[in-house]
Amino acid sequence: MPVTLHTSQPDFESRFADMLSAKREDSTDVNDAVAAIIADVRKRGDAALCDLTRRFDRLDLPAERLRFSPEEIAAQVAHVPAQDRAALTLAADRIRAYHERQMPQDASWTDPQGATLGWRWTPVSAAGLYVPGGQAAYPSSVLMNAIPARVAGVERLVICVPTPGGHINPLVLLAAQLSGVTEIYRIGGAQAVAAMAYGTDTIAPVDKITGPGNAYVAAAKRQVFGRVGIDMIAGPSEVLVIAQGNQHPDWLALDLLAQAEHDADAQSILITTDAALGHAVAGAVDRILPTLPRAAIAGASWRDYGTIIVVRNLDEAASLSNRIAPEHLELCVDDPEALAAKCVHAGAIFLGPHTPEAVGDYVSGPNHVLPTARSARFSSGLSVLDFLKRTTMARLTPGALNAVGHAAMRLAAAEGLQAHGESIRVRLEQLNERAPE
Repeated sequence: MPVTLHTSQPDFESRFADMLSAKREDSTDVNDAVAAIIADVRKRGDAALCDLTRRFDRLDLPAERLRFSPEEIAAQVAHVPAQDRAALTLAADRIRAYHERQMPQDASWTDPQGATLGWRWTPVSAAGLYVPGGQAAYPSSVLMNAIPARVAGVERLVICVPTPGGHINPLVLLAAQLSGVTEIYRIGGAQAVAAMAYGTDTIAPVDKITGPGNAYVAAAKRQVFGRVGIDMIAGPSEVLVIAQGNQHPDWLALDLLAQAEHDADAQSILITTDAALGHAVAGAVDRILPTLPRAAIAGASWRDYGTIIVVRNLDEAASLSNRIAPEHLELCVDDPEALAAKCVHAGAIFLGPHTPEAVGDYVSGPNHVLPTARSARFSSGLSVLDFLKRTTMARLTPGALNAVGHAAMRLAAAEGLQAHGESIRVRLEQLNERAPE
């Protein structure tokens, strides 16, 4: 049974704090194992990748077959049913259109002192995209990672996806094709992250690695950060649904279960102003859960981490939401826009009862790679900006240097950096010597 809390209860604050601090990630310490895998890939390159793929994915491949050939991609994509192709194409088009609007503009201006200032945006040269392929395959993750990178202008995109026993979902390869990615490797785990970060004879290194994965992938991304950039460390998924009493219990129950079926460590939370609605939703979950193919996974998630919170009003709901800082926030209320204005910490917000979070996973357009574990307090979901770098630009005329240089010299002296000040002084001295009397 899920935990049920009422803000009117005397012990609510302590119980709510316990819920916030509950550790849902895999508690197994994998750092040492991951460090050994990374070291092995750095030392032995392709040979390590082949050995580790044989060990973890039960797939015996020579180095020259780590990469999918164009013929293999074409053959697999040909198996995709027309309706699936149409759905994936629709998703790709909508994701692309959304992310194209995120492209920032270069800027340049001249200030009153005569200095020309600004910035420019340029893409990273190469990005590596990790796509999970163990318990389930996620073509949607290919679109959500690759399309923003392509929109940003990244020239080289690399996908690594595990293929346990040699099995690949053709939709994953079609998603890569629709995103303009042709460099696809059938490797996964920490070894894939290591290969993309450090390179092997077969796989050239990249500049940034994005995409979700298991505890080993997350630990590997942590360990290679600095050598390459990363998007974020993704934890178990989560949804918070805020609902008023006039909502349909079955709809809300399915929204909660849609998150729970991801992973036994996922978390589904309902906040409602109506205790009767909370009770009805819990009953609907109990009724629907046994009908799901992933009932065991969803059931474990709901049993261990499911929570229903009854609040006095929507202001309380917004306050609690900001403390939870959920990855996904559904606002099934009469005026979702007004409530959204009060919910300042969330990875993605879904407004109104006809905007289920599941649509956001696939076709609404915004990215589904989002901050988890309360990190929405300080970070954002994946976007075009993750594949761009901002470079500042400055050009000073002699007059501009003369106008601001003396202040810079004073500050350099105050910091004890003599060469800093001297580099400005010699220029100003020459300018003043040339100045007409």
